[in-house]
Amino acid sequence: MKKAFGEAALGLQHVLAMYAGAILVPLIVGAALGLTSEQLTYLVSIDILLCGVATLLQVFNSRYFGIGLPVVLGCTFTAVGPMIAIGGQYGISAIYGSILVSGLFVIAVSGFFGSLVRFFPPVVTGSVVTIIGITLIPVAINNMGGGQGSEDFGSLSNIALSFGTLAFIIFIYKFSRGFMRAVSILLGLIGGTVAAWFMGKVDFSPIAEASYFHVVQPFYFGMPTFEWSAILTMILVALVSLVESTGVYFALSDITKKEIKEKDLAKGYRSEGLAIFLGGIFNAFPYTAYSQNVGLIQMSGVKSRKIIFIAAIMLIVLGFVPKIGAMTTIIPTPVLGGAMIAMFGMVIAQGIKMLSGVISESQENSMIVACSVGLGLGVTVVPELFALLPAGVQILTSNGIVAGSLTAIGLNIVFHMLPSRKRKRAAQAVQSSQTVTPH
Repeated sequence: MKKAFGEAALGLQHVLAMYAGAILVPLIVGAALGLTSEQLTYLVSIDILLCGVATLLQVFNSRYFGIGLPVVLGCTFTAVGPMIAIGGQYGISAIYGSILVSGLFVIAVSGFFGSLVRFFPPVVTGSVVTIIGITLIPVAINNMGGGQGSEDFGSLSNIALSFGTLAFIIFIYKFSRGFMRAVSILLGLIGGTVAAWFMGKVDFSPIAEASYFHVVQPFYFGMPTFEWSAILTMILVALVSLVESTGVYFALSDITKKEIKEKDLAKGYRSEGLAIFLGGIFNAFPYTAYSQNVGLIQMSGVKSRKIIFIAAIMLIVLGFVPKIGAMTTIIPTPVLGGAMIAMFGMVIAQGIKMLSGVISESQENSMIVACSVGLGLGVTVVPELFALLPAGVQILTSNGIVAGSLTAIGLNIVFHMLPSRKRKRAAQAVQSSQTVTPH
């Protein structure tokens, strides 16, 4: 009994460590798309449920699926900006059409993605993550003011709530360690919501209206539609997420002292592709391995897959209870905005961290970052720049994330992968090795 209680407590820790990230994505995307409280409750609930399903797919180690490591999967923040952009341009049905196709694409390339990783070195993935983080900041700022178009936008109470939430998160992050620091965003959201309740800004009606149990419904938001630019965007998001997950796999391999081979990576990628595909069917999100849970494993020293299995079951149970999902929908918009600044800022910081080592390696890397981030941000701010180009070309240029990502990939090929560049570098290396220092 005591052992079971301890295992349950450890599983709950993993749920709490990833919960803020798991609920923030549907809350941000749902708010941006103007969903009703009932739709938002469903979106949060199905996302939590599929986080559990996606985690189970990785924890189990079958012939075709599962890397067999204590991996926790959650919806990726990399997809937030693209989903909002796709939903705004083509509608919510195009979001799920693109997720479905990207999931199938990941399954298709899972067997040989290891060889494609060379097209996504840190200079490319770092640039993409930085672009995505930067393009998300306006969403956070609008929410800090109370939400775009709200009657009390920028009111003193909204500003106080948003900055108070951010300050509380920073305070926890500064003066806590370990698990408390890992859940600082979640604690900030709770603290901000409590403060908003005292100010009369919390509406509990979504909780009262939500049911205690719901049946999962495929294509809840309608049948998917397919747009080429949306599909390309989501495939890029999925590929970047796979690169991030690869890092998590190897980190866990090192922690658990379990060697992973190419076939193990393929099964891990295939599981992520299946999780993404299920997200498209049940109107959830693309999924990726969560690094915050790796930190928790390292901190606790408990490396058992059984604990992650327990956490996955907890997530699935929570996902079947809409009342729990509805609790997250009562978080006021300014409170969300304050937390978003920290979350999206961390996305940018992660991108900069990935780039910090590679920029100093060569001037070529600096040019790749400069052009890709500059173009990605520029197209986001001035989307009409390519409005007069043919529709087929606009598939690649209408979205800042796609434009910036393709620029980074293309320039990396030009600077680092073309045969002429390789031959020149090899010749320089030989010449350098043959140079004799005079005495």
